[in-house]
Amino acid sequence: QLQLVESGGGLVQPGGSLRLSCAASGFTLDTYAIGWFRQAPGKEREGISCISSSGGSTNYAHSVKGRFTISRDKAKNTVYLQMNTLKPEDTAVYYCAAAWVYAGQDKYCSYLAGDMDYWGKGTLVTVSS
Repeated sequence: QLQLVESGGGLVQPGGSLRLSCAASGFTLDTYAIGWFRQAPGKEREGISCISSSGGSTNYAHSVKGRFTISRDKAKNTVYLQMNTLKPEDTAVYYCAAAWVYAGQDKYCSYLAGDMDYWGKGTLVTVSS
């Protein structure tokens, strides 16, 4: 069974850091570009970051640029989202998703929900004092 499982969420004070993980089981992420999304209470889901299958291309939404860093570890079949300088407005359920790509698309990166093939169930991040 193909699964993406997010972990690493929790409660953190403003200005703090968390690292989210997105682990795949049942398939290898080598041929997938990965996107991170979040949905705050009462708001629409927002794409915030992506990384290409090669890891050579990344992109960030304006709301997180300069504070969040996406990376991937092929040996661990896992993608990470390092979140620094967290703000209360970062409070949300965070999801990772995978978009299958052709071998020639190893620099493709998207955080558009419609491009994704598989989704995790999310992990809650709460930023509060």
